[in-house]
Amino acid sequence: MAIINILKQLGFSEKETQVYLTLLNLGPAPVRQIAQKAQINRGTTYDILKSLIKRGLVSYYHQDKHQYFLAEDPDKLKDYLSERMKELDGVKQEIESVLPEMKSIYNKAGQKPVVRYYEGTRAIKTILQDVLKVMNEAEEKEYYVYSSSDVRAYLYRDFPNFAKERVRLRIKVKAIAIGSGGALWGLDERRWLSKKEGSPTYIIIYNKRVALISLSPDKIPHGVIIEDKNIFETQKMIFESLWHTLK
Repeated sequence: MAIINILKQLGFSEKETQVYLTLLNLGPAPVRQIAQKAQINRGTTYDILKSLIKRGLVSYYHQDKHQYFLAEDPDKLKDYLSERMKELDGVKQEIESVLPEMKSIYNKAGQKPVVRYYEGTRAIKTILQDVLKVMNEAEEKEYYVYSSSDVRAYLYRDFPNFAKERVRLRIKVKAIAIGSGGALWGLDERRWLSKKEGSPTYIIIYNKRVALISLSPDKIPHGVIIEDKNIFETQKMIFESLWHTLK
């Protein structure tokens, strides 16, 4: 229902939406009647009504020692939206004022290694998406791969356009191939460590991260992303040293 979706976008909870729409339909009503019609307990209904009153969407009056609540004209929703936008603008300014401090805290935490583990059919795609995202934002748009033929056949099943997307983003790659096969797509170089045997792990070294992709005995992909500058630099150094010994 469009009305319900709009109220949710305005920040209404499911129960707030029920109470508000019930009140629109009932007209002036006591809390007991509203609660019964909305099928929400009386205490919760009363709390919701108080919240809606603060938002200027509901008002009340007393008659014959009873308190009656009524919904304001729905045009008030526009006023409420305007107030929300002002509040969010204020929150935005507050966030901007504390961002330097938050980034400082984040960067200090970023000095510690972060390890993320992925498993299942989308594991490899998630890792490849991270490679593109991180490398697209990097100053030096080149990364390094130990390309294992054992894993290579599974690499692009869920992301067949990866290589085209990499080329589109002008991201370069150097690959040391382990095992036969492998193709060049553009902005890439390949040298072979061995054309006879593969290895059980495919390794990607990219901008302060190292990803390792393997297959379980029943060929289910799993992988790890290690986010650590020192590990990255060490792996990059080993790769480049080995690269220069190969043809």
